Amino acid sequence: MVRLVKRALVPAPLRRAVLGWFDSRYISRADHRQDVKDALWEVQTLAREVTSLRAEVVELRARVAGVKLDPARAGRWDDAHRLAQETAVALDGVLQNEVLLWQAVDRANEGAAEAAGRGSGA
Repeated sequence: MVRLVKRALVPAPLRRAVLGWFDSRYISRADHRQDVKDALWEVQTLAREVTSLRAEVVELRARVAGVKLDPARAGRWDDAHRLAQETAVALDGVLQNEVLLWQAVDRANEGAAEAAGRGSGA
């Protein structure tokens, strides 16, 4: 494939305008290099953080491995968890009943207002 390159004299203001347009549309190599350096620095920082978190996880696992579970304490925790769940279910029922009660009160108030409006208008 043969490529023909033609050169033409272009006025300086037009050349500056075209180059300015290209500069505004595309990132420069220096800016691109800086972006790559910044991204690499962030990746290295995150890698150091992940390494420290892994070390912390290993330390926590070692601490937990040495802990013996007391069956009596575990039974009390299970009872407390069961009671908390039962309380949450009962409280949910109470709140639903309260909503129904207030809806009934609102309907009764609306009915009384309508009856009063009909009674005074007749």
